[in-house]
Amino acid sequence: MQGISAKALKGLARADLLQSRAFVNGAWRGAPQRQPVTDPATGETIAEVASCEVGMVDEAVAAAVRAQRAWRERPPLERGLLLRDWASAMRRNAGDLAVIMTAEQGKPLAESHGEIAYAAAFLDWFAAEGERSYGETIPSHLPGSRLSVQMQPIGVAVAVTPWNFPSAMITRKAGAALAAGCVMIVKPASETPLSALALARLAEEVGLPASVLQLVTGEAAPLSQRLMSHTDIRAFSFTGSTEVGRLLLGQAAQTVKRASLELGGHAPFIVFDDAPLDAAIAGCLAAKFATSGQDCLAANRIYVQRNSYQRFVAAFSEATARLRVGHGLSEGTDIGPMTKASVAEKCRQQIAQAVAAGARIVTGGQDSPLSGNFVQPTVLADVTDAMTIAREETFGPVAAILPFDDEDEVVARANATEMGLAAYVYTDDLRRAMRLTDQLEYGMVAVNTAKFTGAPIPFGGWKQSGLGREGSRHGITEYLEAKYVCFGNLAA
Repeated sequence: MQGISAKALKGLARADLLQSRAFVNGAWRGAPQRQPVTDPATGETIAEVASCEVGMVDEAVAAAVRAQRAWRERPPLERGLLLRDWASAMRRNAGDLAVIMTAEQGKPLAESHGEIAYAAAFLDWFAAEGERSYGETIPSHLPGSRLSVQMQPIGVAVAVTPWNFPSAMITRKAGAALAAGCVMIVKPASETPLSALALARLAEEVGLPASVLQLVTGEAAPLSQRLMSHTDIRAFSFTGSTEVGRLLLGQAAQTVKRASLELGGHAPFIVFDDAPLDAAIAGCLAAKFATSGQDCLAANRIYVQRNSYQRFVAAFSEATARLRVGHGLSEGTDIGPMTKASVAEKCRQQIAQAVAAGARIVTGGQDSPLSGNFVQPTVLADVTDAMTIAREETFGPVAAILPFDDEDEVVARANATEMGLAAYVYTDDLRRAMRLTDQLEYGMVAVNTAKFTGAPIPFGGWKQSGLGREGSRHGITEYLEAKYVCFGNLAA
């Protein structure tokens, strides 16, 4: 596998998409310090990216403030046309963008292609939503007065984005902000800045005005803290762990910024005896192993009703054992490396702790022969609620299967967490499905399907899985303020 990513990056159709400088105030800027970007499959350095100092953050904020007025006054149709052009440029260059993503993030190339399509769809969606950010007229309670509400841009916004979806999490945030009339500064994950910089290059190419979209790269903590301290920044959006989300929310509270947070998940996947077993297994494979398990939507606790339990465990384990582990750029790869060594180590620890507490390994479990950041897809049976893997998000290709007896029991167990992002239910009983969608304390519930995301849906969680919504018509409201206007004495 040595050199696979480096060779692929040298073969890009457009070398200019592989940027290593920050994008500030409409210019590509270097920095005295540089941060390596590594191929998670091999550990090889594939690029060195500018590590911005906090002074460059201040410069980006000042440039954003200058750009904000002109951008908010630009008609929504014009803003939308630029977003659509940006989406088209992404689709034209999807091959290069996918290679860049796999090289730095590790996910299989087919999944990277899927993410590029997913990411571009948000730009198209919000281009249209920006044209339909309607206000309202209020029947007046005051004689001779006219009351109305206008929706106006909140102002300069910041996005702090994760490494597991390095393109889609940028367009889902920036698409909404820019369509609403807000300029945005993006701080991409240090592990995956190349995808973000490639998107910025395409935005520049299609004519997005200078400083409407800026990218600062480098060490997360000091740059994010500096961004949160600026009073000129009115809103921020973050996707990542609940722990980091709490820190950023606390920092943002000092200047009372609008917060949109998409945080950790701990998704239950519930299979009832009446569900078609083959469909449930196929859905569970997709929900568990997409992005090699590094997905906040990943099925983390797989609850299977008692009469189907043994058959499900056997069939699901057989299917899991057929998954191919390898470099994301190698043909036929289903499971790539974990992007971070700490994620791989957490998977191994959870397996060891579960086995020590009485769980059994049905398939996988051993260290991958590829070693390093690779984790063998693993199925653990006879897991209990007391085990660490049932209490904490795994974020890797380790499936924990737990038996249950009845509906009330499994709902209570599924809800017994501070996380509340997504839940899955497989049943052929319509009444039961309706009951569970009411009772499960999650922002999103998928019934008899593992595929439910997309630009039209309000993505977000309950409890400590986040605040606000991304995508859908609700996503743009995170960047809009309601202004009430009263015209008096109209009858005079």
